[in-house]
Amino acid sequence: MKIANPTAKLGEDKACEYLKKLRFKILERNFRKGYGEIDIVAIDPSAGSGQEVLAFIEVKTRTSTQFGSPLEAITYWKLKSLIKTAQFYKLTHPNLPESLRVDAVSVILNGNEVQNIELTRNITGF
Repeated sequence: MKIANPTAKLGEDKACEYLKKLRFKILERNFRKGYGEIDIVAIDPSAGSGQEVLAFIEVKTRTSTQFGSPLEAITYWKLKSLIKTAQFYKLTHPNLPESLRVDAVSVILNGNEVQNIELTRNITGF
């Protein structure tokens, strides 16, 4: 799916680069099901438990923190949608890791350059 907002697309591109540096394996971008979308689906091989984790990652990009941090823009309703879409994804991909997690990548841009990027693991306790 094409992302209409160029800032959001750049943020997702930068998030993928960042996750790859952290050894995540990107499986899919912009997975869409009628009730929701997942920005990035990836496998985290270094989750600390010794087993791979299937991560569903929401990317939030901002050009300033004037109206709050990127992470603060993830609403209760967005979390519900992410969880429902993640459950559907896992049901349709049974061969992927059993351990699931919903993460967020916060990106703050200064022009086309990353000013700050941060991964927050397990934003739902899912």
